[in-house]
Amino acid sequence: MRGKPTGSWKWVLPILGSVAVMMLQQCKITYSFSGVNISTEVQTYTVEYFPNRAPIVQAQLSQLFTETLMDKIESNTGLELAERGGDVIFSGEITNYETRPTAITGNETAARNRLTITVRVRYTNSAEPELDYDTSFSRYEDYDASQNLSDVENELIELIIEDLVEDIFNRAFVSW
Repeated sequence: MRGKPTGSWKWVLPILGSVAVMMLQQCKITYSFSGVNISTEVQTYTVEYFPNRAPIVQAQLSQLFTETLMDKIESNTGLELAERGGDVIFSGEITNYETRPTAITGNETAARNRLTITVRVRYTNSAEPELDYDTSFSRYEDYDASQNLSDVENELIELIIEDLVEDIFNRAFVSW
């Protein structure tokens, strides 16, 4: 016959509740609806200047890339900027900046060109060193070959940097 649980079950719920609370207090990962996944031990970040070591140097590229990465972290995490020695550190360099034809027409002239930027990133996480990485990220944008690169370069650079920063940020802070 079914009925109310006997007295021996009354102690189970308070114990399970206590165990659940203790387990949650021991977790060191915070989650959010944005997908950002950062240890509560991580409070600060440092983004070192990314020098341009590509064979072709675009004057504002290093500064723009470094600032965009810092802005992305600041606006999407609760971390505080540390000039040096942050709990997580991003360093590296721009290793490639090139444009080349991608689509050739019947009379062997370029119909489309591609601007590619590659950045080598070293990410260190003092709280969770298993998440450290040293990886190159590369992104590109195509443009019509009838356009001069100088006419579309700034717009293309902004688009490429946005994509690169998104990739770098996701690799460091988003675990899907």
